[in-house]
Amino acid sequence: MEKEFHERYEYARNRIKEKKFLYYHFILFIVGSLFMYVANELLEYGLPNLWYKWAIVVWFFLLILHFIRIYIIKKFMSKAWEQQQIEHLMRKQEKKINQLESKINSKN
Repeated sequence: MEKEFHERYEYARNRIKEKKFLYYHFILFIVGSLFMYVANELLEYGLPNLWYKWAIVVWFFLLILHFIRIYIIKKFMSKAWEQQQIEHLMRKQEKKINQLESKINSKN
């Protein structure tokens, strides 16, 4: 019982850490995007190219991938999913072992 509680606690703690890191990533994206805009447009760094737009688009794409990983993939492939997959593979192995044993017994 205590082991199960500890596993659930660790899973929840890790999920919270991942979400917290995603929020930090989002805040850093907002601040970084603002900084790049100010540097390129107002301070005229890197003109005549408007490089900040491409940098923000690439960073936004990475942020979206991070969001998908945390809220879609990790949620779909949770501990319960992992346990189901393990049980499924164990059943397949057991079935294969039983088939091999029956073949061996039928030859003798």
